[in-house]
Amino acid sequence: MLMPYRPEPLTDFSLPENQAAFASALEAVKSELGRVYPLVINGQRIELEETFASVNPARPDEVIGYFANGSAVHVDQAMSAASDAFETWKHVPPAERARYLVKAAAEMRRRKHEFSATMVLEIGKSWAEADADTAEAIDFLEYYARQIVRIADSSGLLAPFPSEQLDLQYIPLGVSAVIPPWNFACAIATGMMSATIVAGNTALWKPAEQSPFIAWKVGELFWNNGLPDGVLNFLTGPGEVVGGRMVEHPQTRLVAFTGSREVGTGIYEKAARVQPGQKWLKRTVLEMGGKDAVLVDETADLEQAAAAIVASAFGFQGQKCSAGSRAIIVDRVYDNVVEQVLKLTRQITVGATDRGADVYLGPVVDLDALNKIMGYIELGTEEGRLLHGGKRIDTPEGGYFIEPTIFGDVPRTARIAREEIFGPVLACMRADDYDDALDIANDTDYGLTGAVFSTDRARLERARREYHVGNLYFNRKCTGAIVGAHPFGGFNMSGTNSKAGGPDYLLLFTQAKSIAEKL
Repeated sequence: MLMPYRPEPLTDFSLPENQAAFASALEAVKSELGRVYPLVINGQRIELEETFASVNPARPDEVIGYFANGSAVHVDQAMSAASDAFETWKHVPPAERARYLVKAAAEMRRRKHEFSATMVLEIGKSWAEADADTAEAIDFLEYYARQIVRIADSSGLLAPFPSEQLDLQYIPLGVSAVIPPWNFACAIATGMMSATIVAGNTALWKPAEQSPFIAWKVGELFWNNGLPDGVLNFLTGPGEVVGGRMVEHPQTRLVAFTGSREVGTGIYEKAARVQPGQKWLKRTVLEMGGKDAVLVDETADLEQAAAAIVASAFGFQGQKCSAGSRAIIVDRVYDNVVEQVLKLTRQITVGATDRGADVYLGPVVDLDALNKIMGYIELGTEEGRLLHGGKRIDTPEGGYFIEPTIFGDVPRTARIAREEIFGPVLACMRADDYDDALDIANDTDYGLTGAVFSTDRARLERARREYHVGNLYFNRKCTGAIVGAHPFGGFNMSGTNSKAGGPDYLLLFTQAKSIAEKL
C-alpha cells in the first residue's frame, strides 16, 4: 500500500554537513565527465560515430559528455520498438506500472545530491535551485504513481443504472513523443516521461541538447530496474531532425512538449496534420512559456514584495517559464519598491555555481541564449531606463555570464515588456493605480503565472476573477509551484493548460472507455 503523498523536503544548505555532502557529490559527478553515451532503443544501446557535446556553461571547454547524434532513421526504429512494446505494456496493471515510479523515486532520493550536482555542472543551476529541481522530480514520480491507481478504474463516479453493469476505464493512448526542456532538466523531463509510461503508453524520449546527461541518469533508474524493453526509448540529436520526425510520425499518438512558444506552436501545427496511414488525431500537451508579472499596490508589504520580485526575476538566471520578468508597481510606491529591488539585486553573487552554496546567479545555458539576451538588453536601453547591470561578465574560461539587469519606467508597448527573454532581465513598469496595474498585467499574449502583493481583500478577490493566468499567487513570488499543491500550466500562448502535478494531468495521457453490460 502506498502511503499518502507528501512533497519531498528541500535540503538546508546552511548546515555544514549538507554542504559537505553536496560538495562530495560534485566531485563524484566530475569524475564521470567526458564519457560517450548511446541511444537506447528497445533496450539496446546504440553507439554512433557522430556525437555532440554537452558542456558546462560556466566553462564551455569542459565537456560534460558526448551524446549520439541521432537521425530520423533512429526515430523510426524506436517507433517500431515502442509500438511492439505497447501491445504488452498497455495490459500491465496500473498498480504494477506505478511501482516502477516508486522504485525510481526511492533511488533518486538516495542519490539526490548526485542528480542535483549534475545540473549544477550541466546547466549552471545553483545548489538550491538544483536541489529543488531534483525534489520536484521525486514528487512527480510519487504523485503520478498514486494518481494512476486512483483514476484507472473510475466506475464509482458513474450514476447508478440498475439494469446494466457499468465500467469506466482510463486506458493508454499508444506511443508518445516526449520532448522536455533544458531548464528543469530533471523535474520536467522526469514528470513528462513518467506520466507517459505510468499511464500505459510507451515513449520516445528526447531530452534537450543542452541537458542530455541528467536525462540519461533518470533513464537509468528505469532501465536498471527492469522496465520492459521498448517502453522507454532514449533519443538524442538535433531537435529539428529527431524531434521533428517524432512529431510527424504517423504512429505517434501523443506529443508532450515543454519549451519555447516558437517551437510549441510549430509542433501544434505539425501534429494537427493527418499523415498517410494515421488513424487518429494526435493529442498535444504543450507548455510554452510566459511573460509573468508581479503586481504591487500601495497597501502591500513592500519589503516582501521587493524580495519576491528579485527571487521571481533572477532565480536560475531568469530561465524559467514562470519567471517574474515584469514588476508592475503602482505609482505611489513605485520608487520605494524599485529602490529596494535594486538594493537586493546588488547583493546577488554571480559565478560558477559549483564554487559553493552561496553562489546565487550562474551562467545562462549556452552561447545562443547569451546572444539573444544581450540583444534584448541592447533593445531595452532604447525602451526604458537601465537601472542596473546590462553587461556580459567576462571570465577566463569564457563562461556565459550576464549581470542581473533591471530596466525602469518600461512602457507596456516595449518589446522587453511583451516578449519572453528567458534571462536575468527585469522590466519595472509604473502603473497609475491598481486598475491600471491589473490591466497591464493582462496585456500580454501569455497567461502562465502571476503574483499580486496587496492587503486589500477586495482587490485580491478581483484578481481571482480577472487576473488571467493559470497559476496565480498572492503575497508570494510567482515561481516555485509544488507538485500536488499547485497544478501547473497556463492560458493563451503559454500552452494547453495541461496542469502538470495536478489531479487531472494523467487524463491527458489516457482515453476514457465506457462499458455497459445488460443484466
